[in-house]
This record gives sequence, structure tokens and C-alpha cells, in this order.
Amino acid sequence: MAGKKVLIVYAHQEPRSLNGSLKDVAVAELSQQGCSVIVSDLYAMNFEPRATGKDITGTLSNPGFFNYGVEAHKAYKKQSLSSDIIEEQKKLQEANLVIFQFPLYWFSVPAVLKGWMDRVLCQGFAFDFPGSYDDGFLKGKLAILSLTTGGTASMFSKTGVNGDFRYFLWPLQHGTLHFCGFKVLAPQISFGPEMASEEERKRMVASWAQRLKTLWEEEPIQCSPPWYFGQ
Repeated sequence: MAGKKVLIVYAHQEPRSLNGSLKDVAVAELSQQGCSVIVSDLYAMNFEPRATGKDITGTLSNPGFFNYGVEAHKAYKKQSLSSDIIEEQKKLQEANLVIFQFPLYWFSVPAVLKGWMDRVLCQGFAFDFPGSYDDGFLKGKLAILSLTTGGTASMFSKTGVNGDFRYFLWPLQHGTLHFCGFKVLAPQISFGPEMASEEERKRMVASWAQRLKTLWEEEPIQCSPPWYFGQ
């Protein structure tokens, strides 16, 4: 939708991968709609995933006992977080929609994306107490996970060996995104591209491109336990 700002947080090493194609098609489709699109290509940026004292550029409030959460919160308020974190927070602040594009690693995000979440979504910026879930500081923004899996769709069903795909989405969509106030759109899951034919992979990219045409009209999911685990 014209005038909207989109941030794509992208975590894959290979530009020619399916993840790369899904990211590219999102940039193309959303730009064509008149959105301004920014990509944080975490591997290409050599993004630091570790949450350490280097993230605080000022003096520590308690040099004798390092507590990352406390120090990052205070540094955010004093504007003394490291420049790479501030940069990502600016992009997030301006975005109407954030797309996370990644391959599923161990039912979760790759380390570089986990580190982005750990470092960028700090207290004071993304949430506070009070100020979480529906009152999280990123409320009014949309988020969507677009991910690829190693297993096939049937492996990620209730009766499948991995259990329902919604189970692994709980910590990401609810415990991270909804916690920070995002309204979460239904995930885009491209199941088992490694086992799929070239034709099927093309269809995965095409269906994402198609969905993006009307993404702004979608209603967010009811991000609460029943959506994930049933009644």
C-alpha cells in the first residue's frame, strides 16, 4: 500500500536460496505497491548476535555485576546503546510492517536472527513493565514470519512426527512479537523446499508474491493460547 514502510529482517547466507527468492519477491511486490522497503540482511551485515557489555557505550550502572537486561534498558534511556542496535531500532520504529524471512533452525530462528531479537528488542524500546503484549511499545505495527522448513507439511501436523507447526510458533509469535505489541499476521510457511521439485519451489515463491498483493487487508491472528494449542 502506497506510503507504507516495510522492514524485512532477512537471515540466510545464500542469495540464490529459496529464502533469498522469497525476500526478493517481497521487495519487488511491496515496492511496486508504492511501499518503501528496507532489508536488514543480517549475514551480509555481519550482524553481532551476542548480547555483551560492548552493546553499552557509556558507563555501566553496576560495573561490579553485569546484568545485560538492566544495563541495556538504562543505556536505551541514555541513548548510549551501540550504533548497530540504534540503527535497527530506527528502522523498526519507522516500519508499519516487519517481515522476518528465515529458514527454521531447531524449531526456531537462526542464531543471527535470535541475536537481533535479543539485542534490538530491549526494555524501554520494545516493551516495559507495565507495557507488554497488547500494551507493548511496538503496538500499531504488523509482523509476519515467512519461513522455510526442512520437513514436509505432513511432518508438521498434529499427528506428524514434529507436531503441529503452530507449537514452534508460540515462542516467536506470542512470546516475542505479541509481547512487544505487534499485531501478528498468519505465518507464510514454505514446507520442505529441499525435498520439493523446481516447479513446487517456484509455486512457493509465486504464492507469497500473490499473498503480498492483499496482505494489507488481512486480519491479524488471535495471538493467544487457543490459536496455538487448541481449546
